[in-house]
Amino acid sequence: MGYTESGDDLAARVKEQADIVQVIGECVELKKAGVRYLGLCPFHGEKTPSFSVHPGQQFFYCFGCGASGDVYSFLMKYHNLDFPAALKDLARRYQIEIPERPQSAQEQEKSRRRKAMYAVNEKAAAIFHDYLLHSEKASDARHYLAERQIPVEIQERFKIGYAPGPDAVGWNFLGGQLSAEERHIAEDVGLLVKKEQGGTYDRFRDRILFPIFDRQGRIIGFGGRIVGEGQPKYMNSPESLIFNKSSSLLGLYQQGEEIRRRQQAILVEGNFDLVSLVVHGCPNVVAPLGTALTVQQLKLLKGYADEYVLLFDGDAAGVKAAMRAVPLFLGEQVAGKVALLPPGHDPDTFVLEKGLPALKALLDQAMPLPEFTLAQLVQEHGLTLDGKSRIIDELRPLVKAAVSPLQRSLMLSHFSETIGIPAEELKAALVSAATALPPEPERKQPLRREILVPLTPPQKRLVTHMVLYPHSLGALEGGGIRSCLFGTIGEILFLQLRGLLAQSGEVEPEELLAGLPEGGERILVADILLSSSSDSNALCCQGTEEELAELLCWMEREGLVQKSKKLMERIAECTAGNDDTDLQQLVFEKMEVDKALQSLRQKSS
Repeated sequence: MGYTESGDDLAARVKEQADIVQVIGECVELKKAGVRYLGLCPFHGEKTPSFSVHPGQQFFYCFGCGASGDVYSFLMKYHNLDFPAALKDLARRYQIEIPERPQSAQEQEKSRRRKAMYAVNEKAAAIFHDYLLHSEKASDARHYLAERQIPVEIQERFKIGYAPGPDAVGWNFLGGQLSAEERHIAEDVGLLVKKEQGGTYDRFRDRILFPIFDRQGRIIGFGGRIVGEGQPKYMNSPESLIFNKSSSLLGLYQQGEEIRRRQQAILVEGNFDLVSLVVHGCPNVVAPLGTALTVQQLKLLKGYADEYVLLFDGDAAGVKAAMRAVPLFLGEQVAGKVALLPPGHDPDTFVLEKGLPALKALLDQAMPLPEFTLAQLVQEHGLTLDGKSRIIDELRPLVKAAVSPLQRSLMLSHFSETIGIPAEELKAALVSAATALPPEPERKQPLRREILVPLTPPQKRLVTHMVLYPHSLGALEGGGIRSCLFGTIGEILFLQLRGLLAQSGEVEPEELLAGLPEGGERILVADILLSSSSDSNALCCQGTEEELAELLCWMEREGLVQKSKKLMERIAECTAGNDDTDLQQLVFEKMEVDKALQSLRQKSS
């Protein structure tokens, strides 16, 4: 869709008409506080309101995660829309006409066919769903779902249906309920298959069907699991004008809000794995339609969460699938982890047998993907001279996938420490004519650390509290703030603030700003202070002690997490080198750390 040259003026007029409090209030419970409105941030989990909406200035800001912007920014971030879609949505709400450029005849026909495909898929889904719920001939399918503990309310939520087999209803069950034009469209989306001698027959037969939705809630295809005997066990709709398997995720439409609320997405391999986890209380889950994760699917998820966990079977195939995903996560610069299930289990059987607490414990121990890959390579090849050579060969594509110099530098440093090769030597070994690393940009002066190491949302919240409440610095320092901010712009601000406090004993946030030179530190502090006007200070004061307690708890938890990771690395080294001398003590230490971590998580939940 295109807009006229006066698009900027149109966008400004729509924004002027829009009531940002009303729009955001549909998604967030807001309470008036002075000249602004307060609520719990929808973009990260929190218990104390840190999300403020300013109707006068027409913007929102979160003191916890730093999310901010205007009404368009909110719609784009909350609903994962692009700008034209956000503009169109607001214009519709406020009855403002958007002039569209004329479409060619070919574009009009393509648009008409898309709409017809969505309509036929919707009709087919309703037919299959109704048949599952009410037909006597669907009793085996209902029994199958009952055995897998999938209740009717979940069947309704996902619009699960059943396509009967030819022995029960013949080969034209669906086609017989569609008009001639609908049958033609059903061929295009793969619901019907054309016979050589004329006519059609149903593609899906004797299968539990999962409609696949796009982010707008339109049905773009189906995934089917056979109930009786036959192959293939799983079958998806073929590619069409509206369906691309590599760019779709089962469950994202239904579970997207839970993923956003928890800021974590769990990826599983199977349709029943997904619904089983939802049934048992793990709702922030999606599935990549039985295929290896693709970069398009990862891009689709970006913006929903800060962390992505691959929950895979613990067999060789699961390990390989996790390792194949590493370059994708590195390329998109998102935090990926992997949790492997015990042998003989998939997510469905594990949660059925062990329960949700065991699943949460498994997810809590998920390893970052690069570290997991390195540990697997060490386990597979060992740390002999020949083993290290093999590990270096397999690390090349991972390091090459890192898109930033910082990312490469951190990986090389970590990998070199684990396999016992100096970072510069490892870097030289990883570079060859065939797999040369992207050159680092020329610099006339050293890169500033705030450019190299951006703050994570929890770190940003920590820095915001430190800047606004300098009197809390002693407690924060005792809790380990410097190690939590190490290598970031936050560490620089911590040292600057500590120096000012040592000189005068008492510091106002404005004094910190005045003492900073031009650059990233000053910009960040100015942004924090600008976002904190008089009544927002009142907001923060209401929860200062509670927020400080939460931050201290987070730092303690983060310290334990890092300690657990380091112990795991040492355990892997001992195991790979067949060194049992310290192994028992290390395992005991890790159990104690994990026990303390679990106890801390239970207290804060």
